[in-house]
Amino acid sequence: MNSIYDFIVEPIGDRYDNIKTVGGKDLILNTKVESWKFVNRLAKVIAVPIALHTSIKIGDTIVVHQNIFRRFYNMKGEQSNSRSYFKDNLYFASVDQIYLYKNNTTWKSFGDRCFIVPLKNSDSLRNRKEQPSIGIVKIGNSVLEASNINKGDTIGFIPGAEWEFIIDDQRLYCMKSNDIVIKYGNKENQEEYNPSWTSSG
Repeated sequence: MNSIYDFIVEPIGDRYDNIKTVGGKDLILNTKVESWKFVNRLAKVIAVPIALHTSIKIGDTIVVHQNIFRRFYNMKGEQSNSRSYFKDNLYFASVDQIYLYKNNTTWKSFGDRCFIVPLKNSDSLRNRKEQPSIGIVKIGNSVLEASNINKGDTIGFIPGAEWEFIIDDQRLYCMKSNDIVIKYGNKENQEEYNPSWTSSG
């Protein structure tokens, strides 16, 4: 069972990741199926595409686009699967819907994606918890490395380019390499900003 251009995947756990354990009790964070923010993004690779050769293998864990496992309401008001649905809890995932993969213990970026840690705002005069459009490279890629931008570097990025993901209980911003516009190097006294709600309990 193989697709020509798409990966075939299954969700790891439930399709929605909307339950957090607080004080030994389960707290449901969201009850709307159409909300993308609580859709599970972790998947296991069941089959790889025939026509493409990538470093992703069968059995790898990948991070995918939220619309793959998401459910919607159709024109009749009935719940329906996304167009990625294949059968029996299996889904198609195209190359541009995959952001990270892991075939051992280390996450690796896929394609032209990178992941940035937001920084805590230290300016008491600003009413915001994190610094805007600045962060530390957490997971880079070969394009950034060719530009001498490596893991641990402090960078600036285009406003609005950030796309929020929770990876291993850490809040990260996913973006493309060309969204990064400046390298500050390794700045001292910078504190990563990771809200307490990202922890699985």
